Amino acid sequence: MKDFLIVVDIQNDFVDGALGTPEAVAIIDKAADKIKSHKGEIVVTYDTHFENYMESAEGKRLPVPHCIKGTAGFELNPKIAEALNGRHYTSVEKITFGSVELPGVIEKLADGEDFRVTLIGLCTDICVVSNALILKAAFPEKDIAVDPSCTAGVTPHSHNAAIETMRMCQITIL
Repeated sequence: MKDFLIVVDIQNDFVDGALGTPEAVAIIDKAADKIKSHKGEIVVTYDTHFENYMESAEGKRLPVPHCIKGTAGFELNPKIAEALNGRHYTSVEKITFGSVELPGVIEKLADGEDFRVTLIGLCTDICVVSNALILKAAFPEKDIAVDPSCTAGVTPHSHNAAIETMRMCQITIL
């Protein structure tokens, strides 16, 4: 069985940059350890915006430029990048919260083998929950899990609400 670890958007702007939080900073070491110890396939998603972010639908609702491709805020947190150093992984750039391409990427990497998926990353209440629900909808019979010790939300309250939402949608909470 293939074992996928999806590392969602652990980019500088979500850790200690434009949209960073103390809770995001607090999960970095655990997330890096999880990456280092993972024996299976790794997929890393990148929240990807461009110079015209403020004109986008998201930019009009969240007027904080972040994860602009080519900036330091777009890059992975250094400890996460170090944990991935020398490891083979697949990158997925996404222009919105959830990637509709992610199920196809996993299916291709699984190459017909049975698999399970664990998600870690930022932000629990936006991109992690979006991708977890997309994956559960695409693969309803697969074990889709989230490790809450390696995720953080915009606030602790919204993190907990997202965890409960995923639990109600039959996503395994580790």
